[in-house]
Amino acid sequence: MSFRGWIILAANGLGFLGALTGWGSEPDKSQYHLFNPVPREAMRPLITDRPSLTEGPYTVDAGHFQVESDIGTWTHDTDASGVVSEMTKLASVNLKTGLLPSLDLHLILDSYVRTRTEDRAAGISGRASGLGDLTVRLKKNFWGNDSGSSAFGVIPYFKVPTAGRGIGNGSVEGGLLFPLAVRLPGEFDLGLQTRLDCLRNDGRSGHHLESVNSVVVGHSIVGPLSGYVEFFTIHPFESNSPWQGLVDCGLTYLLTEDIQLDAGCNFGVTASAPDYNPFLGLSWRF
Repeated sequence: MSFRGWIILAANGLGFLGALTGWGSEPDKSQYHLFNPVPREAMRPLITDRPSLTEGPYTVDAGHFQVESDIGTWTHDTDASGVVSEMTKLASVNLKTGLLPSLDLHLILDSYVRTRTEDRAAGISGRASGLGDLTVRLKKNFWGNDSGSSAFGVIPYFKVPTAGRGIGNGSVEGGLLFPLAVRLPGEFDLGLQTRLDCLRNDGRSGHHLESVNSVVVGHSIVGPLSGYVEFFTIHPFESNSPWQGLVDCGLTYLLTEDIQLDAGCNFGVTASAPDYNPFLGLSWRF
């Protein structure tokens, strides 16, 4: 097994050990739903899926809404042949709706996307801009939503191809995510994610599978300011397809109990991954 494989295996083993020993007694919220919201005093603290690439297992309280948005994000990459690719996204939104005590719905839309490619050797360049794709997700929490030292969930999703030419691939895609969160000694938070994606091939001749695994560790820095570091990998189940690795870091700042700012950058550590991706975001619960 490769070194990265041992890292992922060890991290997942640690997470599942914590899950087996950290179940807590959940408060009874069974009477609440979309049309009978959880009272303010019974709501859990604001927990977001952003800004790390590792999703969380916690759902939005029933009857409430949460918006998690990229104010702006920029991705830059130069491949081995010297082709430069850039992507800018503005106001990408994840609108979450609490349906039941442990189930919520996510509607994710890239409101504005601008792409640019340049092959200086061939003297070719291209640009495109417009609306991005729409992703629909459901998140089911199995334990730990309100208490305990661990939490686990599952997130099925599918993508609706609403993006124009040059932005999206025009295909329906989908997958399944398994997020796990564990509270570690010293007030550290560990997040683990395994994801399986079914994606369209570049040649549009069919679909292929990709495995995504990630580990993130977070900790409070001072007051409402917290930080995290993350290791994120993508492994295509195709011959001769390289794996991608990223090391990410970021900060979150809780302005109020319902509003959070975040900023950070994702750095590619393999030749096949994007070089860097800085971002600024905002989350708001109501």
